[in-house]
Amino acid sequence: MPLHAGSCGTGRLDGNGYDAGVPDDSADGIDPEPSRRFVVCGDNALARRLITELVDRYGVAVTALLPSLTDNHAPDIAELASVADTAGPRPEVVVARRLTAEVLDAAGVRAAAAVALVSADDVANVDAALIIREFDPDVRIVVRLFNPVLGEGVATMLGDCAVLSGSEIAAPAFVAATLGDDTPTFLRLPDDELLRTASRDALDPATTDVVCALADTSGPEPITLPEDEDSADLVLVRAYGRRRTVRARPRRRLLRTARLILGRRLRWALGASAALLVVGSVMLGQARDLDPVQAGYLTLLTALGSAEADPAGSLVEKLTALLLVITGVALVPTVTALVVDSVVRARLAVAAGRLTDPLDGHVIVVGLGNVGTRVVQELHSFGLTVVAVDRAPTARGVAVARELGVPYLIGDATSPETLRAASVSTCRALVVLCADDVTNLETALLGRSLHRAANGAVAAPLRVVLRLFDEGFASRVQRAFGINHSRSVSYLAAPAFAAAMMGREVIDTISVGRRVLLVAELPVGAGSDLEGRSCPQVSRPREARVIAMRTGRAGQTIWSLPQRRPLVRTDRLLVVATRAGLAALLARTVPSVDPPPMSPATLGGTPLRLLRPPATRQPPARPGEDDPPPAAGDATDRPTAEGGR
Repeated sequence: MPLHAGSCGTGRLDGNGYDAGVPDDSADGIDPEPSRRFVVCGDNALARRLITELVDRYGVAVTALLPSLTDNHAPDIAELASVADTAGPRPEVVVARRLTAEVLDAAGVRAAAAVALVSADDVANVDAALIIREFDPDVRIVVRLFNPVLGEGVATMLGDCAVLSGSEIAAPAFVAATLGDDTPTFLRLPDDELLRTASRDALDPATTDVVCALADTSGPEPITLPEDEDSADLVLVRAYGRRRTVRARPRRRLLRTARLILGRRLRWALGASAALLVVGSVMLGQARDLDPVQAGYLTLLTALGSAEADPAGSLVEKLTALLLVITGVALVPTVTALVVDSVVRARLAVAAGRLTDPLDGHVIVVGLGNVGTRVVQELHSFGLTVVAVDRAPTARGVAVARELGVPYLIGDATSPETLRAASVSTCRALVVLCADDVTNLETALLGRSLHRAANGAVAAPLRVVLRLFDEGFASRVQRAFGINHSRSVSYLAAPAFAAAMMGREVIDTISVGRRVLLVAELPVGAGSDLEGRSCPQVSRPREARVIAMRTGRAGQTIWSLPQRRPLVRTDRLLVVATRAGLAALLARTVPSVDPPPMSPATLGGTPLRLLRPPATRQPPARPGEDDPPPAAGDATDRPTAEGGR
């Protein structure tokens, strides 16, 4: 039976937790719904962030199902009871080693509004999802899965089920930090519309379609969704065509093969043998008064065992011939053994994925877990040379690196030998993605020290990107060590999981420093606060901004937002929002219990006619032909009093 550890208070964590160093994005105006209970299964960093997100942002009651009270982040989840704020709903902690049917039933999944399964074990999450679906065919399930094939199957078979991958959500933020702030982040909308982030200074206003002003990053702290859109230097634009993929230039295989076969020991042996042969040639040429060509020829024959004894020769000649014969006897088997050893080592190095030639301008990724695997795939798709490092040969990313042809090293990244083997002295960036903050910082400092020692203090500093969970620790690292690029996987992924539990779809996330903006698609609920309002009335500075809307008829996407057309219950909004802004906007989209029928009075007037752009208008119909279909928002597309279109 599960152990109920009681309830715990709610509230915002302190300087070592959730929102330290971040302006308050309080979700004012959101009424708590204590009757709706949400269940979160897991004790990792994502579970901790998700529970806090649900309590602080959405004001809902949460049950945390933990395998123990002492492992991973379970103590931190249980310590939420120490927060003094008791005005909101209190999360309840349930402890059970395994997610069996009895445990899930005792945790209240039958009556839950939504259940999140965020363990790192894909199989355990799928098994629990199947059990829950047997309990209730209608409860919403949010599953964390890394395997995309498995995730697609689970989402198809389990009905109201959202399958998300925390590593897939967070990986683009790490890649953008690795390549630089000017590197675009691409967002693919459900209708295959492609958006990307860009720096305003790098755009041509005459040819670029700016969709939304994202952030003003000129100050010490970025201002997201600023009121003055012209002040934003980071914007969201429409990208036409496909995302361009750059491939790395092929390396010269002849030099690579030579380096593989001619190992260091073989080079030393060949060099020593050549020196002995040269000395023997000089001595034999002086003893017999021969020119260099004849002396060299005779020296090689003698060394290879074809010399003839000359009793009448001088002592120097006899000693030289004897030395050459001895050298030849040792040379042939030694060189043969070294050549075989070098070839075998080269083949093993290629099979094991280790570095086979010196690299320059590459990216080192340390930690091949879920996030590291995604980052390696993303960087490889950009055409960059990547070297992967992990201490465990069974890490998930090892097989992926082998499949992609990415060199990888099995070793401890906190050891100087491992980083030197990865050519840290010539790399362009070091990305450390282990699960432990202290290990990540130790690796980063060691790598930066080795890079500085090899290139000198005047060289450009090594770009370091860290995975750090704790906000306070990240701020102190930035001040003390000057490492400005750090991200938190759980911080980036938790808002998407929370929105999915609330029944809303988060399409993608945009990282702005250590903050995150959410791109979501929200339906306008029947009788909700948004129905009858216009798009400018929905957008709020520093909280949420509408970037497009989809009409009910055929899902047409309108990017040029109408200024006065009222929203109707068949519309869907594409928005970019902060975490708190999305929570507040979700509350405004909730349909009323008894919505009125759709009518001009409900909409606040007659809808405006939306004309298509001139370039997309259809030519007039010829006599005798059928009339062309009406444009979106035409009189034939107006809602009827019966609520249909």
